[in-house]
Amino acid sequence: MLARLTLTDFRNHAALDLQPGPGFVCLHGQNGAGKTNILEAVSMLAPGRGLRGSALGEMARSDGPGGWTVAASLDGDINLGTGTLAAVPERRIVRINGAPASANSLGEWLAITWLTPAMDRLFTDSAGSRRRFLDRLVLALDPAHAVRAARYEAAMRARNKLLAEDHWDGEWLLSLERQMEEYGVAVSRARLATILRLQERFDGSAATDFPLPRLTLDKVTPTALAARLAACRSLDAAARRATHGPNTEDLLVTNIAKAQPAARSSTGEQKALLIGLMLAHADLVTEQRGAPPILLLDEVAAHLDPGRRAALFERLQGRGQVWMTATEAALFDGVHGAIMVHVG
Repeated sequence: MLARLTLTDFRNHAALDLQPGPGFVCLHGQNGAGKTNILEAVSMLAPGRGLRGSALGEMARSDGPGGWTVAASLDGDINLGTGTLAAVPERRIVRINGAPASANSLGEWLAITWLTPAMDRLFTDSAGSRRRFLDRLVLALDPAHAVRAARYEAAMRARNKLLAEDHWDGEWLLSLERQMEEYGVAVSRARLATILRLQERFDGSAATDFPLPRLTLDKVTPTALAARLAACRSLDAAARRATHGPNTEDLLVTNIAKAQPAARSSTGEQKALLIGLMLAHADLVTEQRGAPPILLLDEVAAHLDPGRRAALFERLQGRGQVWMTATEAALFDGVHGAIMVHVG
């Protein structure tokens, strides 16, 4: 868990110092006070661009000096820090116990997952949104996933650039396609492994307040990816993208009880499916890493009926550090042992 969180010039917070406890951290205050910004700051202690996916330069305080810092102390005297400098606003700096480190290495120290109101549209959103969601689930279980995905993306971008030229270097294309196969197949297998482990939990569960999903991976990457890519060079050149590989996969979710795609479920059911998926994933992370992930739940209480809200709070009890936001403190009624923080 985070024993201390310090923000400097992050979003609307010129300076903020919090000392959260081991359980619920409930942030309440008016819209625009900066509650979600605090959750975003915590999410920046994981690989990637955080729960909003924003450009690094956008995270700096608008009337500040230009850079920003998020620092945290963990149990066990581990100190993590990340941020940017005003001179290079899109270059991320990461330090672990004061030593320079890569952003991907943050995943070795913390597993962080989140739900935001924007994710309510996940099942009706683009395949890319669902891939990014799935990759965050994988990353919490397998920190090396970020490196493999980054190397696949780098090889794919280089191949796309080469295919845009009038004359192709066949040997260089083949080398890039082999790299895409090496890392792409590994990315796909990690996604499949996570889906299968989650599905095992759902298959062994009885019906609860949160509907059970069935998960599948659509357009699974072929193991002979390099050969497929070589055969599709002209097609990919015209499409300006790779038409095979993990960049085309999609997470499909079905509501088991109603035997219908999640995209056709009601808004409330889709939210409940997401929460059930998050809870099952948190259990997997706890089993594998020996510690629960940090959960960031933005405005989750306001979007649930009282029965499901109470069921969620009960399920979250004792699951480690859970950060939640709401406009009113009353929405946290039923949460036991919480640290209440008024923001604003």
